[in-house]
Amino acid sequence: MHTVFRIGKIRKIDEQSPLYEVDLILTADDDQQLRQLTDSIRQETSGGTGWYRLAQLLLKIGQFDKAEELYMALLEQASDDDDKGHIYHELGGVKWQQGQYEKEIKFYEKSLEIKRKTLPEDHPSLANTYNNIGLAYNNMGNYSKALEFYQKAHKICDKAVFPNHTDLAVSFSNIAFAYNNMGDYSKALEFYEKAHKIYEKALLPNHPNLAISYNNIAFAYTNMGDYSKALEFYEKAHQIYEKSLPPNHFNLASSYHNIVQVYNNMGDYLKALEFYDKAHKIYEKALPPNHPNLATSYDNIGQVYNNMGDYSKALEFHDKAHKIYEKALPPNHSHLAISYNNIALVYNNMGDYSKALELYEKAHKIYEKALPPNHPLLATSYSNIGLAYDNMGDYSKALKFYGRTLEIDKKTLPPNHPALATSYNNIGAAYKKMGNYSEALEFYEKSLKIREKGLPPNHTDLASSYNNIGAVYKDMGNYLKALEFYEKSVEIREKVLPRNHPSLATSYNNIGMTHCDMNDYTRALSFLEMALAICRESLPSTHPLIKVTKDNIEHVKKKM
Repeated sequence: MHTVFRIGKIRKIDEQSPLYEVDLILTADDDQQLRQLTDSIRQETSGGTGWYRLAQLLLKIGQFDKAEELYMALLEQASDDDDKGHIYHELGGVKWQQGQYEKEIKFYEKSLEIKRKTLPEDHPSLANTYNNIGLAYNNMGNYSKALEFYQKAHKICDKAVFPNHTDLAVSFSNIAFAYNNMGDYSKALEFYEKAHKIYEKALLPNHPNLAISYNNIAFAYTNMGDYSKALEFYEKAHQIYEKSLPPNHFNLASSYHNIVQVYNNMGDYLKALEFYDKAHKIYEKALPPNHPNLATSYDNIGQVYNNMGDYSKALEFHDKAHKIYEKALPPNHSHLAISYNNIALVYNNMGDYSKALELYEKAHKIYEKALPPNHPLLATSYSNIGLAYDNMGDYSKALKFYGRTLEIDKKTLPPNHPALATSYNNIGAAYKKMGNYSEALEFYEKSLKIREKGLPPNHTDLASSYNNIGAVYKDMGNYLKALEFYEKSVEIREKVLPRNHPSLATSYNNIGMTHCDMNDYTRALSFLEMALAICRESLPSTHPLIKVTKDNIEHVKKKM
């Protein structure tokens, strides 16, 4: 293809600045593809002077540091408040691209301060900035703050546009996304459905945004554990993609992937494999043999085989993925670390904990080189190493690494972040295995307090916390206290999960075996039979929970 720009003049800005002013003239050559490209670039970088357009172009081609340098130079020269407000806003966008969310917020707040001097409180430009600040808080894990700014944006949008304008749908979706991240899935669903009603009225029936809306609703149902509803909406999205996209389009493969995740959650791994195979065939046709996305597809198939307990097959596919990553990526790329983690998880499930540890440590070395010292992926990596030591029975080592995760979480996350609750939970679990029940309770209760503050009252993570505390009391022989917490757990699960959800079977198992410990064998058998009925209805016949439940029933019958 011909050059897109002609270079006119080159001038140095001034003697102190290392920047040069380059006059770029878009070509008008009679080449259809080139003309389409240049028209597109003109449209996307329109507005403002050549300097501003160049900065926008640098952003588009991923030259974020250069774009920042140029915007800072423009900021020094700007005398008009409107120009400064615009530049601060653009710098916020640069910081978003760089993943520096606190600095992003500071630039957006400076932009907001200037805009509010000259604009009415309901000006659409303010809504745009509020949305961006909300997204930054979301990326930092501060979801309540994100929601606050999304709602500010929505108030403006609600007044400024027609009731069925798609901007309003986007605003509803942002609010839904915040509720989803806060774990309030019913609220998320409510706002995703509001957005969807607008899209249905405003868009053609096969519009891609309608498919995205169906996917959002399905995602909310997935998080609520209502997998049949999730499948229904993922399939609606998939039907749109099939009608509107060519047969080997990436979005079709992504759609298959969404459906797979539901079948994975349902424990129907054969169905999951069937859809992964469909997605993989698209990737094989559309991508070169060493493309990282093809490796990701191999990894996904490996994870299904891992869930099925077919560890040799899982390793086969994870190894295929790893070989592609080694060829296609630099040696310290985070995808290589993820690949090591995937293989480690298989060895962990095979009971080869030393091999798992070796691979987790390889992943960790990459993260240490590639990431800043308090990055969330480093925290996850410490947790993985802790898990390996945990499984090897070296609980003091496990606690050491869980503690490192906790240190990072405390530095980087707000005090009620779900990841912090998970860290406390892991430490509590290690203490429980050591028989140190008072320490286990202390950390489980810290986890519970965070979840009680940060989550809606019927969230399934709360049910898990109650369940864990119940298990400690059971091990301590305090069966009445154990029952109290197991019943709190099952009360939530019965409210929010489908009646045949496997987590309910786990709860009924726990309550049943506690009644057994209290010599109430009739009640024990009643709960265990409820658990078995759920297992038979919702899980494949080879699932380990079925065997556990049957063994528990036999144990109780022998006691009767």
